[in-house]
Amino acid sequence: MKITIIAVGKIREKFYADAVAEYVKRLSRYCRLEIIQTEDEKTPDKAGLSADEAVRRKEAERILKHIKEDAYTVVLDIRGKMYDSVEFAECIDRLATAGNSHIQFIIGGSLGLHEEISKKADLQVSFSKMTFPHQLMRVILLEQIYRAYRIINGEPYHK
Repeated sequence: MKITIIAVGKIREKFYADAVAEYVKRLSRYCRLEIIQTEDEKTPDKAGLSADEAVRRKEAERILKHIKEDAYTVVLDIRGKMYDSVEFAECIDRLATAGNSHIQFIIGGSLGLHEEISKKADLQVSFSKMTFPHQLMRVILLEQIYRAYRIINGEPYHK
């Protein structure tokens, strides 16, 4: 199985980069993992709704260049379906069993995703009703994918 994470923005803090590197290493035994970082758009202070929309649109244009039409697309969205870790693992396992050999996860920038990206999604997933920094969300997603593979393979994991 190939998993691609398309994420807006670079990892700037070393502790996030270290966590990402650790999960990339751990996941290498379960899947082919690719992380694509797209440039984030600077958001002006006290920007209005139209400026926010313009930022999301520019970030969407960059994301769209990397979306593969033959991959199963999952966007992280606060309005998406919430899973517990076992359900998330079952979802990934069902996709693989159904012949989906490529899953791509999309993480938006600080203002979230443009609706055009959300419309392309096969699935919208929420990890919480809370909002997380997009750099931290990348670590959380990688950890949950790793946990999912541990569950799928009947290996121990922390509950």
